Amino acid sequence: MTPLPSPTFEEELNEFLKSVERRAFKRTVYAVRDEEAALDIVQDAMIRLTQSYSERPSNEWPMLFQRILSNATLDWFRRQKVRNAVFMNIGDLEAAVDDDDSGDFNLLESLRSDQGGAEGADDSAARTEILGQIEDEIGKLPTRQREAFLLRYWEELDVAETAAAMGCSEGSVKTHCSRAVQSLAKALQSRGITL
Repeated sequence: MTPLPSPTFEEELNEFLKSVERRAFKRTVYAVRDEEAALDIVQDAMIRLTQSYSERPSNEWPMLFQRILSNATLDWFRRQKVRNAVFMNIGDLEAAVDDDDSGDFNLLESLRSDQGGAEGADDSAARTEILGQIEDEIGKLPTRQREAFLLRYWEELDVAETAAAMGCSEGSVKTHCSRAVQSLAKALQSRGITL
């Protein structure tokens, strides 16, 4: 049996970009609440990674891409602010560090089916409805809380990686995540969803 040839550098980069595309798009849609703008931002981040950092070792690409995507999203908000002359409440973007809760709560994991067999149609429909409601509530979180929450629990980055991607301290990440989880729990409870 002939061994498979190792992937070329270009193939490896393409595979990486394919692997992050959907989650990056969804995260960006949550942030900007505009699918076309989100698509542009993700594509711009991919182009920046390819043009500026593709020669870096492939194990560095995930963190570089997350940082580029965060910066591209912030750039979009800056352009919107100038273009529309909208004043953004800085308090929503930079919460003070007053909390040191570092619990590893995984909201989405708690909704995964842990049954061995197939899930019934009613259960599947209910789960889809609950996930839709969770997505709605995630979309309502303040920008920095939403970003921290998605990086920690959607992208599954640890606190240090999330802090590096967001350009803030680990304490800020913990604060944003704690507040996001509290807000989500309260909002979902008001909708009658208990996890």
